[in-house]
Amino acid sequence: MIRKRADRAETLIDRLVAEAEPVRPLRPPLWRCLLWLLIAVIVIGGAVSSIGLRPDLAQQMARPAYRLEWLASLLAGVLSAIAAFHLGLPDRSPRWTLVPASALIVWMAVIGYGGLTDWIRRGSQGFVIGSSFPCFMSILTMSIPLSAAMLIMLRHAGHVRPVATIATGMFATTALAATGLTLYHPLDTSIMVLIWHGGTIALLVGLTTLASRRLFALAGVASPT
Repeated sequence: MIRKRADRAETLIDRLVAEAEPVRPLRPPLWRCLLWLLIAVIVIGGAVSSIGLRPDLAQQMARPAYRLEWLASLLAGVLSAIAAFHLGLPDRSPRWTLVPASALIVWMAVIGYGGLTDWIRRGSQGFVIGSSFPCFMSILTMSIPLSAAMLIMLRHAGHVRPVATIATGMFATTALAATGLTLYHPLDTSIMVLIWHGGTIALLVGLTTLASRRLFALAGVASPT
C-alpha cells in the first residue's frame, strides 16, 4: 500500500514537472501603480481638456483651504492606488489599507472646515445641498475605464484579498476622478462637495466591494470563498 502511494506521488510529481509552464513574475507593485497612474492622468486629463478648466480655477487655487482640499484628495487617491497594488500580493501586510487614512482625514477635515466657514459667511444658505447630478455622472464616467484597467492589472488578487483590494482600488479611482472633476466643475458650498463627491465615492466603493468576487470572476479569476 505504501509502495503504491509512493508510486502515485512520483507519477504526479513527474506529470507536474512535465506539464508545468513557466510563470512570469509580477513586476514590482510601485511600477505597476505608476503605469496605472499614467492611465489615470490620460483619462482624467482628456476629460478636463475636452470640457475646459473652470474660469475661476486660478482664483480658487490661490485660496489655501481650496488648495489643501485639492491636494489632499489627490494624495488620498495616489496613496490608495499604491496600497491596492501592495494588497494584491500575499506577502504584504493587510495594514496597507491604512496608508491613505491620513490624507483622507485631512481631506474630510478641510471639507468640514469649509462647511463651517460657509455657515459663518452665508448663514443657512451655506448648508443648501442643491442638486448636481452631473458630478455623479462625471465621476462615474471617468471611473469606469480606470476601474477596468485596475481590475485587469490586479486580477491575481482574486486569490489573495479580493475585498480589500477592490475597495482600496475603487477608492483610488473615484478619489482621483473627483480631484479631476474639481478642475472644471465648480460646486458652490463644501456641503455640496461632501454630498456629491463624497457620496458618489462612498456609493461606488460600496457597490464594487459587494461585487468584488463577481468582478474578479469577470476578469477570469476565481476568488477564494
